[in-house]
Amino acid sequence: MEKKTVMLAVQGEGRGHMTQAIAVQEMLRKINMEVCCVIVGSSSRREIPDFFRQKFDVPVVSVHSPNFATSANNKSILIGKTIWKNCLQLGKYRQSLGIIHKLVRFHKPDIIINFYEPLIGLYGLFYRPDCKIVSIAHQYIYLHNRFRFPAGNWLQRQALIQYTRFTAMYADKILAISLYALPVVENKKLLTIPPILRKEISLLETGDANYILVYLVNSGYMNEILHWHQNYPDQKLHCFTDSKKVKNQYAGEWKVDETLSFHSLDDRKFLEMMANCSAMASTAGFESVCEAMCLGKPVMMVPVEGHFEQYCNARDAQQVGAGIHSRQFRLEKLIQYMPFHTQKHEGFRQWVSEAEQQVVNALYALFPDEINADPETRLKILQRAG
Repeated sequence: MEKKTVMLAVQGEGRGHMTQAIAVQEMLRKINMEVCCVIVGSSSRREIPDFFRQKFDVPVVSVHSPNFATSANNKSILIGKTIWKNCLQLGKYRQSLGIIHKLVRFHKPDIIINFYEPLIGLYGLFYRPDCKIVSIAHQYIYLHNRFRFPAGNWLQRQALIQYTRFTAMYADKILAISLYALPVVENKKLLTIPPILRKEISLLETGDANYILVYLVNSGYMNEILHWHQNYPDQKLHCFTDSKKVKNQYAGEWKVDETLSFHSLDDRKFLEMMANCSAMASTAGFESVCEAMCLGKPVMMVPVEGHFEQYCNARDAQQVGAGIHSRQFRLEKLIQYMPFHTQKHEGFRQWVSEAEQQVVNALYALFPDEINADPETRLKILQRAG
């Protein structure tokens, strides 16, 4: 099969989609496909972390993209304000689509791999590009008829489903990342795949340095951690946050005292600390929960207020034994839970180990005529499946 070029489009909210894109780039290098450009949907509320830019030796282009509006304390998601704010930004999103189209015309990718960036849904609708589009995200599991949502929340559930469908408009393949295998559905575009984690996870040696690792998507939760720390000053905490104060005023590390430190987002440092923590507390980000499960670390998941997707993540992960979920960062609950954490991780690690095979086969399947004409590629697929 001839060499293929791939453009990546990544939603810039949180860390998960970014680390998935990094992992997929590593997969592509093994199969005669190369990344030509990376598009990141961002906003004034979040900056693209340095660790992400450093992982690519091709242009990483930031474009203005729809995002959530948060409360004044940067803790909760405000749905009404989100809709209103994004309506006011339609002109900027139109400009972003123009930038994407120029990049597509210049690079002429064979495939656009979209990690839940809504602009690619719009781009497919208005521009109908000649290239293939593959959508990859754990959110696509919500389109599977066997996924079980928490009871109630009908309106939020429907809004999440419709928005998720919107991001994958005109996709040739939809890869739904799941904590567990689910049967094939009638929609042949939709395929359930394991979590896409970078190879560094499997190489880490784990230990227990007697601290709790905390991952805060929204920096507004820092005050909650500071308040908890006043009542439990002996418990050692390392917290990662996107706080501009930590990054700019404290050069990436704010050491409050001997037992509490806040760190700017640094993916390698975060993974190393996860490998040596006693447990992790997180705002229910899918990727960090999967990493903790692979490393055998108990997790407390605290969904961002008003963020129904994270609520679903927390409930789903608790059901498979990742840990517990809570409405607040009451870390004493996690400490009480830790001795009873008995989740078996070998089955989950085995499931994760199948991710690369399934992603690669899905990409090959986009070009059936070339595969059928190339015995060497067919043999590689059979070897991967074997």
